[in-house]
Amino acid sequence: MAAPLVRHAMRRCLAHNCAVTVRRGLRSGATPSVFTRLLLKLDHYFYDVESFLYLKEWWKTKVVKFQNKYFGYVQKRYGAQIGAAYYILAIKGSFRFAGQSQWFRPDSTGMFSFMRSPHGQIEEVDLSGTLINLNGLGNLISQNKLKTLSLRGCPEVDDWFLARLHVFRDSLVELDLSDCTHVTVGGLAALQNLRKLKRLDISGLPRLQCPGLVRILLEEMLPHCQVIGVESEQGMIQPERQEPTDIDDASTQSGLRRS
Repeated sequence: MAAPLVRHAMRRCLAHNCAVTVRRGLRSGATPSVFTRLLLKLDHYFYDVESFLYLKEWWKTKVVKFQNKYFGYVQKRYGAQIGAAYYILAIKGSFRFAGQSQWFRPDSTGMFSFMRSPHGQIEEVDLSGTLINLNGLGNLISQNKLKTLSLRGCPEVDDWFLARLHVFRDSLVELDLSDCTHVTVGGLAALQNLRKLKRLDISGLPRLQCPGLVRILLEEMLPHCQVIGVESEQGMIQPERQEPTDIDDASTQSGLRRS
């Protein structure tokens, strides 16, 4: 975190020095040239845009950190199930207890209604599109009965996140990783510990250079798992079809004449 701050400070100092030099030239009383006026305009514009982008990135980091804080005090007071359920709803996800058909979602009518089942086991979790990351996953590692986990379109899910999913190796049956832009083949290789996995969705992963080959490797690594979202031929180099030459045509015609 310190390195980006230093680089940003250096850029600001350089921009400030450049602007001061131009302004000193203006104070001499001479009419500013078109190039000088252009430099001042560009200085104000890019300085404002750079500051806005930096502030936006800083705010995004703060939001991700806040949403993935560890709810240890909730687990200590109400139990691991309630702590995990509270985190899921706080991050705008949804879940279902084992033996129940009702899904609990973060709305005004059922935000805290899950507390009526403090001893229920969470069986399915849908965190699609949320900002869950490796730190936030720590709120769910106590759920040893989790069977279905959907992480579709989660921008903070990466290879380190997938490596920690081994805590669900004895329970997880379905896993959706579609549209997770930071997942690579290295993270998928860490899923080898999920021996009970029956269904895996890897569609829309832009960092897979050869998705078809990755699917074949995953099927060999997890022989009882159905890998969907990618065709076996996707990304494979297809052999070029050779056009018949004049020599081949002449050989064919001579063969026909002899017969």
